[in-house]
Formats: sequence, C-alpha cells, structure tokens
Amino acid sequence: MTADSPVSAIRPAQTANSLTGQLLAWYDRHARTLPWRVLPEDRANGEITDPYRVWLSEIMLQQTTVQAVKPYFEAFTRRWPDVRDLAEAHEEDVMKAWAGLGYYSRARNLKACAETVAREHGGVFPDTEAGLLALPGIGPYTAAAIAAIAFDRPAAVVDGNVERVISRLRAIETPLPAAKPEIRAATAELVPDDRPGDFAQATMDLGASLCSPKRPACALCPWVEACAAHRAGIAETLPKKAPKQAKPTRRGMAFVVTRGDGAVLLRRRPPKGLLGGMSEPPVSDWSETAAQDDLAQVPDTLAGFAPRWWRAAGDVRHTFTHFHLELAVWRAEVGGMPQAPDGHWWSAPEALDGEALPTVMRKVLAAGLRD
Repeated sequence: MTADSPVSAIRPAQTANSLTGQLLAWYDRHARTLPWRVLPEDRANGEITDPYRVWLSEIMLQQTTVQAVKPYFEAFTRRWPDVRDLAEAHEEDVMKAWAGLGYYSRARNLKACAETVAREHGGVFPDTEAGLLALPGIGPYTAAAIAAIAFDRPAAVVDGNVERVISRLRAIETPLPAAKPEIRAATAELVPDDRPGDFAQATMDLGASLCSPKRPACALCPWVEACAAHRAGIAETLPKKAPKQAKPTRRGMAFVVTRGDGAVLLRRRPPKGLLGGMSEPPVSDWSETAAQDDLAQVPDTLAGFAPRWWRAAGDVRHTFTHFHLELAVWRAEVGGMPQAPDGHWWSAPEALDGEALPTVMRKVLAAGLRD
C-alpha cells in the first residue's frame, strides 16, 4: 500500500486466524470439484491426496486454464496412473499427449522429473519445498503448491488468482510484477499451520470465482469485511500492472507437402528451444525482416523434392509469450509414393491427430490442406 493510498488510515485488519477460519469455512461449502483435488469431506472419509496428481496438475496449469487442462489431465492419468508409469513412457508419446497445451518445455521437464523421482526417490515425491525444488521443472511456486496441497506443509502458494485476492485484501497498490514480494509476504502471514493445503486451494478458488478480475462479487465474499480495497472502493482496480511492452512480430514460411495417398510430410524440431521436440511441417527461419514469398527459403532437404509450390489462401497468425508470429503457408504435391527426405516422415491423414503438433502447426496444416 502506498503512502498516499486512500486506504492508508483503514481500521486494523482482522487477525490472521480469524481470516483463515472464515476462508476455510467458505471453502468447506464451496470448494470446486476438480479431477486432481481431494475435497475436505473426501479426506474425512479416508481418501488420501496423491502427490503425483497434484504435481501433474500444477505443471499442466502453468499458463493454462482449468477447463483446458481437465481433459489432458484425465487422459494422462488414464494412460500413466503413477509417476513410475510416466517415467517409463517414451518421450515422443508424452509429447504427443501434451500437444495443444503449449509451453512444451514443461512436457520435457515433466518426463525428466518423473524419471528423477522414480530413479532417485523410489517413486516417492519429496515432501518439502527444498526437496521439490531440486527436481527438474519445479520452481518456487510449484514447490510451494505441492508441499502445501500434497503434504500439508505451511507454504505460501501464490498464483495469479491469489495475487488478485491478496492485493485487494491488503489494498496493495504497487504494480505487478514489483508487488510480488509484498503479496507473497502478506500471503505467508495468513498461512495456517492447520490445513495449509486447503487454505492454498481456498484462496485460489476465491480468486477464480468471487474475486474475479472484473465485477467481483464482494457481497458474497467471506473476506468482504476485512477487505481494504472493497472499503476504499478500489477493488476492481487491483492488482495494478505495469504497462506491457509491445510484442514484435516475426515472419516466416511454412511448407505443407502431400503425396498421392494424402499423407503429409513432417519433421521434428530440435530438442531444445521454442517448441522443442515437437512435430511440424518444414518451416523457414523466423525473423522480423523475413520475406514470405522467397522460395529460396525452402529447406535444403526439400530442394528439388516438390515440382511446384503455390501459396495457400490465408496466412497463419499465432502469439507466443514474447512475440507474434506470421507464417505464409506454401503448398506442394508430389506424385506417387516417394520416400521422405532424411529427418522427415510421412503422416497419414488419420494419424495427424495423434502427432505431437503444437497449436501453431495445426493451424498451418489446416490452412495448407484447406485448398
């Protein structure tokens, strides 16, 4: 809260114990039913929280919505019910199962983490933040979430929903991301020794439901009386965010090649870097100055492979975290049943859905195969 804040003279906040009790009572009545969650009443009936399911859900939920994650989570846990099963899976199968969730380094780290837990920890996840942080792909937030939710360790779990709830509760007007340490400290003050996992999930649920970015349902909130931002009438303005920098636009060309039986030519991207290890039709390099009608950019592996190229109707646009991408889609058909060039393979039309194609490459194929 800034020195000249309109809520700088608010009455003393309720005690942490009082606030925690109010929130947990609300959670006991209104907790979301999620496929990876053990609800309080289920736990009372003897159901145990599975750290594998908590870990898997938290990795999937990074930069992704609950609704998008549910079918992926259910498919993963049907196919690989525990961490040892996932550790033994082929990486290509994991990447295929992940396709569409984005941020593909998470999938590679997911496999590496499963292998580490199986190999070095006997298939049992460490039960402390420090132990979890030592695993591949687990950062401070994920370690705190797993420690709290799976093992009931008193850890401050702060995702985007929690940032919104706590910044409003305490009227923290420092813009994000600079406000993150202040929000985390305020959250840590509230974490109870008893039921810290439920507290973490309750705070998330509050932000995902009542304490929404716009038009928060303050009248229904268990913390309405304690909420400094509500009393000051500034709840909808928080959390404040620093102005976003404009994203550059990179351009390139994508080459969709089909043969007589309708199979599509694909290759695999390098294992590291953007979309690492995923499948794609051949593409050129991407840059802000790249031409999109220069067939000299056809990859060397395709030189002389296709008799004629034509530009498909409609370019593909896609946004990554740090840049926009525009791809001109070029088409070619080859006669007969030629072998794929080195490093490529033919994927039959009925097999395309099962390929490890990221969303942007599915857009490319949709545009290229439309004509």
